[in-house]
Amino acid sequence: MIASASNPLDGVTLRPRRDDDCDFLRALYAGTRTREMEVVPWSDDEKQAFLAMQFEAQTRHYDEFYSDAEFLIVETDDGPIGRLYLQRRNDEIRVVDIALVTSARSRGIGGALMRQVLKEARQRRVPCRIHVEADNPAMRLYRRLGFREVDENGVYRLMEWNPGIK
Repeated sequence: MIASASNPLDGVTLRPRRDDDCDFLRALYAGTRTREMEVVPWSDDEKQAFLAMQFEAQTRHYDEFYSDAEFLIVETDDGPIGRLYLQRRNDEIRVVDIALVTSARSRGIGGALMRQVLKEARQRRVPCRIHVEADNPAMRLYRRLGFREVDENGVYRLMEWNPGIK
C-alpha cells in the first residue's frame, strides 16, 4: 500500500535526485505522455526513441534554467513513485515539475505534496506558480487548491496560488 486514506503521505518520503534515478525518471516521463503517444501513427520503437529524446531535452532544460532548483524523488519503501522539482525564489515558489507513476495517481499523494508546498509559500508569504498543459487532468486539482490562471503560452497555462486568496 502506498498511503493510507487518512494521510496520503504515510510511508512517502522525498530525497534528492541521484544519477542512478535516470532510468526511473525516463520511464516516469514516458508515462506522462501516454495519452499523446496513443494517437500518433508511429511504431513502438519510434515512440520510445521520441520519448527518450524529449526526456533528455527536458532534463537539460531543467538543469540549465532551474540549476538552483531542488530536484526531489518521491518514494515509498517499494521504491520511487514520482518527482517533485521546486525552485524557491525570493518572490515565489515555482513548481518546476510534479509527476507520479500511474499506480500512485488519484490516491491523494499529489494533492498532499502540493499542500505542503503551499504551506511553505503561505509561511514565506509568496505565491506558488506552476506551468500546466491546458488539458492536463491535474488542472482540476490545482483549481481545487486555489490556483488561478494568470498567463498562457501556447498549450501551457501559468497557474498561481496566492497566500492572500486561500
